[in-house]
Amino acid sequence: MQPSDSLLRRLSKTNPTAAFVAALVVMLAGLFLPGIVGAALLFLLALGLALLTYTTWSVQKASTRVLRLIILALLLAVVVAKAI
Repeated sequence: MQPSDSLLRRLSKTNPTAAFVAALVVMLAGLFLPGIVGAALLFLLALGLALLTYTTWSVQKASTRVLRLIILALLLAVVVAKAI
């Protein structure tokens, strides 16, 4: 399954600073909010990262792919720890 061209165009037009700040706010909220609420926010962030990784997989270098998978795995580990 290939990502649609319209999705790729929208992603390419996203302001990188705004995307970073939004991800930072969601991550900090997820870390500081208690229990399942924080875990849910972090899970949404992980879902977005997984979608971004899937969408850009074919154009990334191998080192970038590995780094993204490590970050995704760490984020999912935090989600599990936060939910318990």
